[in-house]
Amino acid sequence: MEIALFCGARPNFIKVAPIIRQIKFLQSQGQTVTYTLIYAGAEDDPTLENSLFADLDISRPTVFLGVTCQNLNELTGQVMAKFELYLQQHDTDAVIVVDDLASTMAAAIVTKKQGILLAHIAAGTRSFDITMPKEINRLVIDGLSDILFTAGISNNSIANREGAELSKVYRVGNILTDNLRHCHDSIEAAGGNVAKEVLEPLGLTASDGQSSPKYIVFTLNRKALLGNRDNLLAMLEGMLGACGDVPVVAPLRDSAVEVITSLGLHRGLDLHNFHLVKPLGYLDFAYLTKHALGIVTDSGNVAEEATFNQVPCITLNSYTEHIETVKQGTNILVGEDAKRLATATADMVSGKWKESSIPDRWDGRVAERIVQTISDTLERNNEVGR
Repeated sequence: MEIALFCGARPNFIKVAPIIRQIKFLQSQGQTVTYTLIYAGAEDDPTLENSLFADLDISRPTVFLGVTCQNLNELTGQVMAKFELYLQQHDTDAVIVVDDLASTMAAAIVTKKQGILLAHIAAGTRSFDITMPKEINRLVIDGLSDILFTAGISNNSIANREGAELSKVYRVGNILTDNLRHCHDSIEAAGGNVAKEVLEPLGLTASDGQSSPKYIVFTLNRKALLGNRDNLLAMLEGMLGACGDVPVVAPLRDSAVEVITSLGLHRGLDLHNFHLVKPLGYLDFAYLTKHALGIVTDSGNVAEEATFNQVPCITLNSYTEHIETVKQGTNILVGEDAKRLATATADMVSGKWKESSIPDRWDGRVAERIVQTISDTLERNNEVGR
């Protein structure tokens, strides 16, 4: 059994890493299963630092399609052409795609045209906003997939409601939990580096020398939030006002740093308790968020990991792809409402957070279910074809 794992961007590698580790485990048990890790982009992509793969305990991709254009339609066409050529030249039993990128959709289309089994991880996720390009990608990918791997019951319901056959939809859980389980010891070991490189330089040490320092982690990437500077200013003022003496640690990329710094310089935003730090590697960031008092983010992945770690989380969005993080987990949605953000932050700082639990099958064994399901499906298909 040869599985092609297709990745279109850095976050995809975090979700396929558990699949790779499971395949390697099966190989160690004498099973004949192999994989190829394929990246749509270039080999010298600066977002694919070697530490990412070392942290996840996997190797770098063996195939780079080299597609680097920014126009989504052009990107889709180039990925289709190059991935089709790959599949024509390499025997492949199944292709696994992740999430909802344009490159993911392109790979899904080519896979089906080649008559190869297509499996989608994180299927059944919807914003119900058809004006979003990613929503269109999701609809196409799920519609083409032979196997839809979902994280929760709500995702199953969406897939079934849209016409997916029950036999195609498998609720396997959230694959991000596999990394947190597998990397538990490495994440804890990263604490020393986080303290030395991040917390201590900011003066964030526990007053008693024994307990962990209290801080809130803040992340921001969405262009819509960064683009509305008036509202972002109101949101940050409300959040920082509600934080009181609790410091905010913000590992942000250049675009967000530029906007927030500008608000401080030109719009009077008080940033004395807002600490900008450089983006962190996987293990360091996982440690920082796991041991935080709380998290404020616009990232669904960060909110999902917070639920697994049972850390209070505020999401700067009006919807979530995994409603379990809200209904059962530690997450709450405040949209882009400055007042709601301030209120939620005050509750977070004062410890007045809702009771929560970990959703069913978010247990760190998701990759086992995925690989077994693909193997069983291929075996059934072979028996039918005999």
